[in-house]
Amino acid sequence: MKHLKSLREFLSELERIGELQTIDHEVDWDLEIGAVTRRSYDLRAPAPLFTNVTGYGDTGFRVLGAPGAFSSAEHQLARITMALGLPAEAKGQELMEALVAARGKPGIPPVGVPAEGAPCKQNVLLGDDVDLTIFPTPRIHGNDGGRYIETWGINIARTPDGSWTNWSVNRMMIHDRKSLACLIAPVQHLGIVRSKWAEIGKPMPIVLALGVEPGLPFVGGMPLPEGVSECDFIGGYFGEGIEVVPAETVDLLVPATAEIVIEGFVSIDETVMEGPFNEFPGYNATVASPKARFDVTAITYRDGAILPVVAAGPPVEEDHTCTATMHGAELLYQLRQAGLPISSAWHTPEAAMHWLTLSVRQDWHRTLGISSAELVQRVADVAFTGKASVNAPKILLVEDDVDITNVDEVVWAFATRSHPDVARGEFHFPHKLSDDLPVYLDDEEKHTFMAGKVVYNCLLADLYPEGKRPVKGSFENGWPTEIQQRVLSNWQKYGYR
Repeated sequence: MKHLKSLREFLSELERIGELQTIDHEVDWDLEIGAVTRRSYDLRAPAPLFTNVTGYGDTGFRVLGAPGAFSSAEHQLARITMALGLPAEAKGQELMEALVAARGKPGIPPVGVPAEGAPCKQNVLLGDDVDLTIFPTPRIHGNDGGRYIETWGINIARTPDGSWTNWSVNRMMIHDRKSLACLIAPVQHLGIVRSKWAEIGKPMPIVLALGVEPGLPFVGGMPLPEGVSECDFIGGYFGEGIEVVPAETVDLLVPATAEIVIEGFVSIDETVMEGPFNEFPGYNATVASPKARFDVTAITYRDGAILPVVAAGPPVEEDHTCTATMHGAELLYQLRQAGLPISSAWHTPEAAMHWLTLSVRQDWHRTLGISSAELVQRVADVAFTGKASVNAPKILLVEDDVDITNVDEVVWAFATRSHPDVARGEFHFPHKLSDDLPVYLDDEEKHTFMAGKVVYNCLLADLYPEGKRPVKGSFENGWPTEIQQRVLSNWQKYGYR
């Protein structure tokens, strides 16, 4: 496993495999950066690195678009797998297994390194020098309410008693030179930490670290249980602690190689307007509303700092790739811990975090001795409980002859195996924990974070006698091995490239 310890190491690796597009042509921070990034998603083009931003050309600051998006077909998951230490060509199910294996290991705490010489401390702004507008933060979408500096960073906060430090990703918009507007949902872990500070009547100390090493935003989006440290988990995953240094004005540790670090306090009662902003369901915008105010007390940054940016919207972008991997891995771990024969899990990115596809061992019916309806219930008891269930409103349950990381196979299996009868093919579960962003929710569901969910039963094993189950008529199953090998070896001779 290759641990890339800085964003710059990651960019070098992307450049090596042709997945980085340096753009020296002048590009405007006002909408143009967002439009180029969006277009790169649509084409699955290399990640754009903007080096010449209008009004910031002489600062050396840069902007990186699409840091965790899908890549070309040759190595579609490269930006995700390389960020998490695996080869560019690694498959989604390999990544799932690596993450699940780490969940069974003890975490490794961060490692303190000297602040002097740490990359994130090359420039320090305090007091009147604090100015968020020095960075080329883009206005990403045409209907955004402002310039969003936090779309792919790490928010760091700790409970007042010091027992739990949470690293998460929550959007933040620049309000003025010295403050941010923050989306902090009460059901999310950052919201739970903030509530502890509100209980004692004090503003919450917080750090926003941008341009961190590439694995951190992914683990920041992982629905680990309350009280579990994301920083310790990824340390255990890589087998070594993340290097950190003390912040300047708050009692928190920050990633030593971060490009930009913003420190301060989240008010317990003061709000500022935030939004609209495009979000993961893929529609134009959420509404503007009062959000928590983050008062900035210090900014530190690297020379030539790089700001990563996500242009949230229709699939596939980072909201979807992060969830596909990290939410999928956490649920896979929990389902296996419950003794269920789950082969793999994948939050189908193309479904914008609305489909979770689970594959079950093909021998499940024989080994468990239960019906598919009973298995559905056991899966739901786990998958619709706790933080990891928030973004799983629809579960597709299939056997593992389906490659659940291939959306074509998932659509085929869903269409051909799920009976349209609600008593056999659809199992409904009302009033379960939900995100508030799906556009089909009503006002009460959004307000309560509770909504109905469903499992689509696409299982076949209990419908057919042993040995009589339909077999997928694929290239691998439909022809003798000798013919398969002949076709593959002659493919270019046929005139194909």
